[in-house]
Amino acid sequence: MTGFSNKAIVIDGRGHLLGRLAAVIAKVLLEGNKVIVVRCEQLNISGNFFRNKLKFMSFLRKRCNVNPARGPFHFRAPSKILWKTVRGMIPHKTERGKDALRRLRAYDGCPPPYDNRRRVVVPAALRVFCLKPGRKYCHVGRLSHEVGWKYRDVVRKLEDKRKFKTIHKVAYEKKLKKITKEAGEKVAKVTAPFNAVMQSYGYN
Repeated sequence: MTGFSNKAIVIDGRGHLLGRLAAVIAKVLLEGNKVIVVRCEQLNISGNFFRNKLKFMSFLRKRCNVNPARGPFHFRAPSKILWKTVRGMIPHKTERGKDALRRLRAYDGCPPPYDNRRRVVVPAALRVFCLKPGRKYCHVGRLSHEVGWKYRDVVRKLEDKRKFKTIHKVAYEKKLKKITKEAGEKVAKVTAPFNAVMQSYGYN
């Protein structure tokens, strides 16, 4: 994922470790690329759930004693947790850092138009490659739900709907491809002389 690209890189967050993915994203953003991360609720954190929940509850206690509304602000949504993790890896108070952070978009679930876009993974950040088999881990979506995120069920429902539509779309495309191929084979003899004339003029 090195080098500059005009097109935004769409990353599927499912099965990635939060910190490792954030480090790669931060580097890519500083290189000038646009990054879009979908399905942030399925990001993983190493360590068991209870341990990570205790860490987050400790983080929630860090606040301004005079007026908590001044900050620090504790985001509950998985997409905002990823955003804040990336922000910590970028010099976000400089103009270069601000510009880099503007190029990041993170989403819970997979909203349109990204449901029809080609999504990539980051092998260096995948849990199956980074963690030893048998090591404990937890999902960011569950952690967020336990600390106040209210949209887990909504996102799940929309994801099920999207997957159902995708399965039907793929089945329809396969069927259409098969029918088109069969139709082409049926008329191949009839169209052969016309195809020969077209090829003689340079059309394939």
